[in-house]
Amino acid sequence: MSSVTKSKIGAVKKNLLAKKSAKGKATPRKGILKVGAKTASAAKANTSGAKAAGKASVKYIYSFGGGKADGSETMKELLGGKGANLHGMTKLGLPVPPGFTITTEVCTYFYGGTASKQPGEHRYPPSLDVELRAAVAKLEKQIGKSFGDAEDPLLVSVRSGARASMPGMMDTILNLGLNDRTVQGLIANSGDERFSYDSYRRFIAMYADVVLNIHSNQFEIALEDLKHERGVENDTELSSTDLRNLVTKYKQIVKSAGRQFPEDPWEQLKGAIGAVFASWMNPRANTYRKLNDIPESWGTAVNVQAMVFGNMGDDCATGVAFTRDPSTGAKKFFGEFLVNAQGEDVVAGIRTPQPINDSSRTGETKDALTLEKVMPKAYGDLVKVYQKLEKHYRDMQDIEFTIEKSKLYMLQTRNGKRTAAAAVKIAVDMVEEKLITKSDAILRVAPEQLDQLLHPRLDPKARKEVIAKGLPASPGAASGQVVFDPDTAEKWVKELGRKVVLVRIETSPEDIHGMSVAEGILTARGGMTSHAAVVARGMGKCCVAGCSSIKISYDAKKLQTATATILEGEWITLEGTTGEVIKGKVPTILPSLDENFKTLMTWVDAARTLKVRTNADTPQDSKVARGFGAEGIGLCRTEHMFFEADRVDAVREMILADTLDARNRALEKILPMQKSDFKGIFREMKGLPVTIRLLDPPLHEFIPHSDEELHALSKKIDVSFERLKRKQETLHEFNPMLGHRGCRLGISYPEIYLTQIRAILEAACELVKEEKLSIEPEIMIPLVGDWRELKFVREYCEAEAKEIFKEKGVKVDYTIGTMIELPRAALTAGEIAKYAEFFSFGTNDLTQTTYGLSRDDSGLFLKDYLEAKIYEKDPFATLDPYGVGRLIDIAIEEGRAARKGLKVGICGEHGGDPSSVLLCHKYGLDYVSCSPYRVPIAKLAAAQAAIRDKAKAPTRSK
Repeated sequence: MSSVTKSKIGAVKKNLLAKKSAKGKATPRKGILKVGAKTASAAKANTSGAKAAGKASVKYIYSFGGGKADGSETMKELLGGKGANLHGMTKLGLPVPPGFTITTEVCTYFYGGTASKQPGEHRYPPSLDVELRAAVAKLEKQIGKSFGDAEDPLLVSVRSGARASMPGMMDTILNLGLNDRTVQGLIANSGDERFSYDSYRRFIAMYADVVLNIHSNQFEIALEDLKHERGVENDTELSSTDLRNLVTKYKQIVKSAGRQFPEDPWEQLKGAIGAVFASWMNPRANTYRKLNDIPESWGTAVNVQAMVFGNMGDDCATGVAFTRDPSTGAKKFFGEFLVNAQGEDVVAGIRTPQPINDSSRTGETKDALTLEKVMPKAYGDLVKVYQKLEKHYRDMQDIEFTIEKSKLYMLQTRNGKRTAAAAVKIAVDMVEEKLITKSDAILRVAPEQLDQLLHPRLDPKARKEVIAKGLPASPGAASGQVVFDPDTAEKWVKELGRKVVLVRIETSPEDIHGMSVAEGILTARGGMTSHAAVVARGMGKCCVAGCSSIKISYDAKKLQTATATILEGEWITLEGTTGEVIKGKVPTILPSLDENFKTLMTWVDAARTLKVRTNADTPQDSKVARGFGAEGIGLCRTEHMFFEADRVDAVREMILADTLDARNRALEKILPMQKSDFKGIFREMKGLPVTIRLLDPPLHEFIPHSDEELHALSKKIDVSFERLKRKQETLHEFNPMLGHRGCRLGISYPEIYLTQIRAILEAACELVKEEKLSIEPEIMIPLVGDWRELKFVREYCEAEAKEIFKEKGVKVDYTIGTMIELPRAALTAGEIAKYAEFFSFGTNDLTQTTYGLSRDDSGLFLKDYLEAKIYEKDPFATLDPYGVGRLIDIAIEEGRAARKGLKVGICGEHGGDPSSVLLCHKYGLDYVSCSPYRVPIAKLAAAQAAIRDKAKAPTRSK
């Protein structure tokens, strides 16, 4: 490798590492936002003013105030959520301080239009300065004050406002416009020197933090030192002299940091606007967007608004309220406030907020005065406003308000964030109140939120020490004593009655007995669709996978993290929703599905067209899934039954057999076991379809890997170690995922599939005959890549079925289909469909074979692809619409052209992912199948897809 090439590679790595390790305030990256086409509504709104003037220029600033507004609440893409709602509230006649909104298009220009090579330098549209000065002049006229005027200054706030709510993620500056001259004008007009210097010191601290990148803790320390020196607890107890001296101290801090606090209000304003745009790309905003799937390309708007003051005295206050309880959904006005304070005081917890009314009291505030008692008129006005807002927006609102000299002002309203339980209750209640329709209610609840209701969760009040973080592979929460092998897990649980967390470097099917008894599973390797993740979700067990920061030693029986060493028997807690590994035992809260949930799911079932089945391998899994409303089984993995302790030896005997007769003798032992399993599953499904996949994994998975385990097995089944070792070596494959597995086993060893066919159909016949049950078995042949494979296996399966029906004197309707999990199968689906009554897309393997990625190993580097924006999403978590999705679309089209009425579904992990369910609806699938605990999530996503699709062109006919 040349030195030049090495240099280039090093530079790229250095750049990536810099992005990964950036903490605190980051220099905004250039060229990140994509300059995309405007939506029709935004484009129309943004050019209307220009057209009226006969010009082609773009409008970048929208003003509001005095009951009039240039924009509206429908313009969230252009004005951001906060800005759009400020314009909306103004038009409703509510008391909103006037101001203006700088559009998200300026943010796009700010990043995408940067021409300078210097970091942190950005450009604005050429016309923005003229628009900005015109907007400020308009605001001056509305308020009757002048910006920068020493006698009667106009002061403003500068706030962010993205299309989607991102509370606390971007920056805000209050009291902008103050300097050594204008503070005197504020003192003269307010008659309150203390209030004026309090506002000034707040502004300096905010501006220095947000614009000048001087850490806020320096100002907080100076404030705390002054309070300690004066012997007071709250900053409200400091005198005007104290605060004037604090202003001087704050400026000294700025100067000692090598910066200069700007005295020019226009310089202040431009600096603040740039800082708010820059905060769109700060680390916490980036993280929040990643967690909530918010595109970088949306950008943020900036809202500049005339200041109203909650810190002007005891007849002033500031607060936050919700029109319903965001935790429970109860229909009660809920909120907190502080007298003589500004907005950040409530959020920052500088003082303990007081309840706005009796229904907002907590244990800590049971004796505190309420806003209703302290300022009854302002509270009454607030009640009228919140009722009007909730009725207008038809959703629970999160509102911010300030009271200045007993007069109420509204600073913000937005749809409030809420727990899953609250989301469901509010949606159902609002239908009953005739505020919204049932379709609206279905759209109000995010499918992902239902995880909170379906799995145990940690008590949010409990303290916790996070020692590592991995992938949130299976939601819920679990505490247990650490064990490092499945045998110990089983022994401790069954014999000693302990609760355990199984910790493995990675899991294999042989660990199933330990996984089944564990409270939770932690692995150092593997991704979101690794074995541990898939099985854990199927069992409804909490799992944290791919936790690469932990080091596991099986010999020493310990795991190590950067901050802790955990020995076998010590307690840890897993938070499967966030991927956190926590030291010790943290209490959990059990889920409860109430009548509101059941009501919502009834509406969901009526709205959707896509059926939802479950992936289940045991009668217990089937029972759980039926409880959640599964409409059948889309994937029953027969190999999981083989790993039960009482039958794995028979399977190994079959693998070790050297002759057909010997294999058949071993299979005769397995037959009654499998038949019993199928009977249990058929009973639980009560006539619903059950898709049973014949043996899929390579045979080597059933043979132990280590010599120690082989020696133990040798003694147990009376077969020499040498013979076992030779068989292990014979079965070894360099790439088993593409090796001797699936239908290839059925071609080499038809007797295996024939035994399974007999177990399935004998179970069905006996239940039909003896218990009068309706049974609908669907037999699925895995890993077909050529129609001849399916034809070969189908023919001997059908012949065996005829023989069974003749023996039993009963005929059961059954179908034979295949799993489409290879690109060649998708591309030749028309030929394959001639021999298949149904297709089931195995999207886990189809994603692997399409991308050429191992789902078990790619977790080590997929995060690099996501951070570098090579992949928008993890393809194993969310279905890829461009490659894998295109193959699915082709296969459906060609398959249904060859066989009318071809039933089509998916059974990969994508079946429980809401975004993937939306694609499945679009492609015209009949059903999706997912783990039992994701059935309600998939049903809700399917209903939302159907509702949104109702007004569009119909999906492909079936």
